[in-house]
Amino acid sequence: MSGTALTVPPPPRLLATFKTQVSRLPLLLLLIDTGGAIGFAGGLAGAVAALAAGSTPVAGWIALMLGAGVVRGAATMLSVRAGARDAAGVKAGLRQDVVSALFRPLAGQGTTGAILASAVDEVEMVDGYIARFLPARQAATIAPIVVGAAVAIASPVAALILIGTLFPFIAAMVLAGGAAAAESRRQFDALAQLSVRFADRVRALPVIRAFGAERRETDGIADAADAVALRTMRVLRVAFLSSASLEFFAALSVALVAVYAGFNVLGLLPAFVPEHLTLGRAFFVLALAPEFYAPMRRLASAYHDRQAAETATTRLDAVIAGQAPPAAAWTYAGDAPPRLTFDAITLRYPGMDVAAVSDFSLDIAPGEIVALVGRSGCGKSSLLHYVLGLVPAAAGSLAIDGIVLPPRANLAAHTAWSGQTPLLLAGTIADNIAVSDPTAARWRIEDAAIRAGLAPALATRADGIDTLLDATGSGLSGGERRRIGLARAILKPAPVLLLDEPTAHLDSAAEAALIATIRYACIGRTVLIATHSPALAAMADRIIPMDRA
Repeated sequence: MSGTALTVPPPPRLLATFKTQVSRLPLLLLLIDTGGAIGFAGGLAGAVAALAAGSTPVAGWIALMLGAGVVRGAATMLSVRAGARDAAGVKAGLRQDVVSALFRPLAGQGTTGAILASAVDEVEMVDGYIARFLPARQAATIAPIVVGAAVAIASPVAALILIGTLFPFIAAMVLAGGAAAAESRRQFDALAQLSVRFADRVRALPVIRAFGAERRETDGIADAADAVALRTMRVLRVAFLSSASLEFFAALSVALVAVYAGFNVLGLLPAFVPEHLTLGRAFFVLALAPEFYAPMRRLASAYHDRQAAETATTRLDAVIAGQAPPAAAWTYAGDAPPRLTFDAITLRYPGMDVAAVSDFSLDIAPGEIVALVGRSGCGKSSLLHYVLGLVPAAAGSLAIDGIVLPPRANLAAHTAWSGQTPLLLAGTIADNIAVSDPTAARWRIEDAAIRAGLAPALATRADGIDTLLDATGSGLSGGERRRIGLARAILKPAPVLLLDEPTAHLDSAAEAALIATIRYACIGRTVLIATHSPALAAMADRIIPMDRA
């Protein structure tokens, strides 16, 4: 590390925005807790003084103590709940921003594990910062002043002792915080690597098993887990050392106040002080001395939350900063099959010198079925993705019924889509079909399944359309998966239908049966099909070769 210049990165932009998104209620409740501490100390001091006098009733002082204790307990509980509510609101908005950024055009350049880490783990890391650190930091700037002022009323000298021991306490917090920050970043990096690796390996399990790489990948995940454990132990070591140092200075301060108050009451101070404490005042000062440091100890215990949030939001800043501007407000009101006009469309992916599609023009009549044919990589799927808004156009435009779509607008809301590898979700077959229209009535879902040709497959399953599927669709054939995708397209009342290699890798009999279903799905829609299959292309009204010269 010698000779290496260490630079401190600027605070992530998101951290600054969080302060404006939280309420003042947690801070107010923590200050009420501080007021309760002063009331409790006053009740204790009054009760002790009354007992020492032997003639004054103590019931009122005891009632004050009990009331202050109840107030403190309620304020602490409500502060935790208010902080958690603020954190939940901030996380919901942040997760929405992150997911929107991840689903922008060309966002899928990271791995599945990295996307999951951003949308789930890294967003969750801000919880403690919102719920605990921000209220604690705000209270730490006000509560000690309030407690110090209350102590100063009873004993100015005791207040000076508390203030004098405050500076080494703050110095210890700063040093401990710096050490904890470095270890926290390393721990978070190790945890992020483990999350990414594990999620990606789960997704690739069939490939791992096919190539007999189970032991190698298991060892790799174990090594990543060991790295997280090592980093975590280092964080805990720093946390324990910092906690010990803070507790030492806090205990030293309380001890000094206790010694001073005791000797003052007994008149045994070795030097003159311009005050004489009564027993009640001495107990009041002694009871409040620990409360002077309580807000800063609370802040120190939440400091790790700040480091975790800072590390996480550094990554999230990069994700959200690359988010494409929001699409222009645009809607299409028609429900009849529309005319689609591609005008000199050019599509180019980042980092690619050659365009995926160059100067493509095509006019599709309302209700026409057009098949795009050509070798892999000629741009068939890219054109479909452009219609859905998944790929931005480098040049050209798309018009629907003669109306040119504004920049970044797309037809996704008005389009049904089906491909060769439909995404399946954990749930029933009915749930998977209803993905395209979550508001659809049960009879519509069942009708779409029947019209998609799923009736024979459902008849062989005891639960029929309520058969549970896992996320991999275990137990379904390739044709049945495609039919679920087609059922989704049939269920969605969209005037445009896009099909991306819907019959790929099927035998001739299965393909012929699926083509019959596709014919039904195309009725009353403008259809664009990307395919290698001559049989599927033959059902189109027009075939457009996409092969480049």
